[in-house]
Amino acid sequence: MTSRQQAIVFLLLGTQFMLSVDYSILNVALPQVGAGVGLGLSDLPWVMTAYALPAAGFTLLFGRIADMFGRRRIFLTGIVLLAAASLVGGFATDPVLLLTARTLQGFATAIATPAALSLLITTFSDEKQRARVLGLNGALLSGGFTVGALVGGTLVGALSWRWAFLINVPVAVLILVVTPFLVRASRGPAGVKLDVPGAVTVTLGLLAFAFGVTNRNLYVLVAGLVMLVVFWRIEQRSKAPLAAVSILSRPTVKWGNIAGLVVFSMESAMIFLMTLYLQDVLGFSPMTTGLIFGVPGLASVAAGIMAGRFIGRYGQRTVLAMGLLVQAGCTAPLVLLGTSTAWLWVLVPALFLGFFGHVAAIVAFMVTATAGSGLPDSEQGLATGLATLSQQVSVTIGVPILSAVAATQANLLSGIHVAIVVDVLVTAVVIALIWTGLRPRPQAAPGEVRERDKDETTAGAYAG
Repeated sequence: MTSRQQAIVFLLLGTQFMLSVDYSILNVALPQVGAGVGLGLSDLPWVMTAYALPAAGFTLLFGRIADMFGRRRIFLTGIVLLAAASLVGGFATDPVLLLTARTLQGFATAIATPAALSLLITTFSDEKQRARVLGLNGALLSGGFTVGALVGGTLVGALSWRWAFLINVPVAVLILVVTPFLVRASRGPAGVKLDVPGAVTVTLGLLAFAFGVTNRNLYVLVAGLVMLVVFWRIEQRSKAPLAAVSILSRPTVKWGNIAGLVVFSMESAMIFLMTLYLQDVLGFSPMTTGLIFGVPGLASVAAGIMAGRFIGRYGQRTVLAMGLLVQAGCTAPLVLLGTSTAWLWVLVPALFLGFFGHVAAIVAFMVTATAGSGLPDSEQGLATGLATLSQQVSVTIGVPILSAVAATQANLLSGIHVAIVVDVLVTAVVIALIWTGLRPRPQAAPGEVRERDKDETTAGAYAG
């Protein structure tokens, strides 16, 4: 890897990491944010959902726009919007302005994330290097959730919840200054078309789904599911689909993305629930809450470094299943949490080990769904875009679903217990499904043998 490539990787992965931190930085500050602008406890999940909905629904559309009008240009546009939205959020005085800022931040993420990922991928022509960088990107994306809790808690405790927004501004300015000197302008192939119907239906479907779950409105929930079915049909027939659903016929792509949905949705929701537990049940300050998340978060760094070697030695199927198993196994004891601070002796070790398994599963998910799929080069971009969509969608649905489950109980702690049970059961079912779905085929055709050899070669790159 050349020095210029290293600098580009540092810049673009750093940007992805910042966008991930931006999603979770308000987790520990939600009670203070609600009090500051007049949002009730039941409405707090919308602070997260307002961000995640546009980030999920428009990610692939803006990825296609980046191909048409230049990836660097669209990337910088997203960073400018992020800085502006962060200023709006930092000075918000009412719920409407705050949720508007979060929505604009979500759009900024949808604009910048696929452009940054495309720039990152096109920086490397070597498939092995590209696979390593994709795995590291997935690990940093999840690590950002944990670091966001630590940074958010520190900022809120030392300054104000407003700095959870304002901290983005100087970082965004630095990215805007550095990018033109490192990243060359580029444009995708001519003739690329926009799939506007796909973007509209998936966004409306996700919005209705999240609203129906959060408010326990069956009619809106069904409407959201119908819109998502329509989106699926549109993508099957579109000549330039927003999401390449046709490649889901490949087992590694299909089961890898299903695993990704669970990896991100269940863990992000668990972090949200534990934030409520630490502050509203145990009465800790945002700074203390951030530290409680931050210390176990060191396991994320270790997992990001070691996961590649695990994949090279044991294969992505084993690492993916074991990572999910560790994530679920360390979430299960949280169903016992009580009102005494002594339960921190259960929570902190569970978070530490759980984060390790979580990040290892993320790296394996990215390798399985993209670089380890045995896909031809012409479909690598489609697989990467689909994996990116899975990440964004899972973050969108995780918090509102388990928040709604928790809201079925009159007592907050009881609700958290029930939501944790659902979290573990869903993860356990998916572990069984992906272990079966990714099993080696006993009698492979010659073409399948070549794909398997390519997959093993990719995984072997991690052994070094």
